[in-house]
Amino acid sequence: MTEGLANPLAARDHARAMAGTVVDAMPVLPPVAPDLPAGVEPDDLLWEETVAPGGYATRRLARGSRVRLIDLAGDACASMLIYNAEMPTERLNVADTVKVQWNGYLGAGKLLLSDMGRVMMSILEDGAATHDVFCGTSNAATNEAKYGEGRNSGAFPNGRDRLLLGSAKHGLQRRDVHPCVNLFKGTRIEADGAITPLVGPFEAGREIVLRAEMDVIVVLANCPHVLDPRDDWQVSPLRISAWRGPVTDQDDPIRCATPEGLRAFENIEDYYRR
Repeated sequence: MTEGLANPLAARDHARAMAGTVVDAMPVLPPVAPDLPAGVEPDDLLWEETVAPGGYATRRLARGSRVRLIDLAGDACASMLIYNAEMPTERLNVADTVKVQWNGYLGAGKLLLSDMGRVMMSILEDGAATHDVFCGTSNAATNEAKYGEGRNSGAFPNGRDRLLLGSAKHGLQRRDVHPCVNLFKGTRIEADGAITPLVGPFEAGREIVLRAEMDVIVVLANCPHVLDPRDDWQVSPLRISAWRGPVTDQDDPIRCATPEGLRAFENIEDYYRR
């Protein structure tokens, strides 16, 4: 087969023969999903993709969009970056996300805040309750030390390089890859300050739904958590669905839940008042 593909015409014919091939992990174009929430029309679906173990995905989404992540087999790790789509120098600030909300644990009703005091996304639903804002993601050095291989193109890809690939799709560079949050893999901070990883594997099918509070670029990598204690490189597929939705209104319970959160929403509303 390899010798035959050395012929450009044979390679072309082989490539064309692959048209229509469906694999477990790939984007669905046009997006189709059989399990959209009630009230969401098929034409509202913007993004349907399954990310393979070690894969990454990215998309620009408009304000009001909903993003549903599903841990299909109970062992996914969704490391996520968020950028302001029209001004990517504004991006997720994990430290402020923790400090401003007086809480180190993400869940339903929590906000993901930018380095300019604005809310970027909010968490509408959380069926996992195991997330991490402390550890960041793996890199080539940590993977090489643990698995004996850390190259981006190797057998055990690392989260930072995958996030770099996703960010580069939008013209961003290595210096733009900021600290991420990890969804579906959690940590617990003990009384003595030690970090206990909560990495499962868990029950299959756990979901989290986020709402974009500004036009955002979302970048996701699906690689093992950097503190995963298992000797083997293990992670399972991650499913992504996104659909159009209304912009958050003035009486939204998440918007009005705390004075700090309300100010972050007022900051984003002022931003769009231009």
